[in-house]
Amino acid sequence: MTICREIFEKKTLDYGLSWRILRPSSLTDQLFIKAQRIRTIQETGKNLVGESFEDAFQAIVNYCIMALIQVREPAGLEDQMQAKDALLKYNEISAEAQALMERKNHDYGEAWRDMRVSSLTDLILSKILRIKQIEDNAGSTQVSEGVEGNYFDMLNYSVFALIHLENREA
Repeated sequence: MTICREIFEKKTLDYGLSWRILRPSSLTDQLFIKAQRIRTIQETGKNLVGESFEDAFQAIVNYCIMALIQVREPAGLEDQMQAKDALLKYNEISAEAQALMERKNHDYGEAWRDMRVSSLTDLILSKILRIKQIEDNAGSTQVSEGVEGNYFDMLNYSVFALIHLENREA
């Protein structure tokens, strides 16, 4: 998460808060592009762009946090959020995600440690498709968690994948 935050901070210096113009559905589509790219490379074994799996999973973490900020505080062309405020919100959501991860790790017995990165990729894609359906239903759900829970799950699945990838290299 430290690396993801550093990337977010540096990109904020480069681009400002230009992402604040994006609707949550646009961020969901960006998440889909990143996750689908990972899956395609996993299936074909060919990476023609050169972006690593780590880079892609880090981007998913950051897009999830941006989406959560957007869901909680929608913005438009005249957004007044400052970079320092975005970083504070980033830290708050990151802490929420970690607390959720710790609770779920307790209940699930850290089952993710025995999962494959490819399975984590599939779970992320499944969550994206769920969010897209909820967005297409104007946010309405009958019995399911809303988009926030799905964004948090994808964020944490990406962290799990990054841990697996780091351990594979060690």
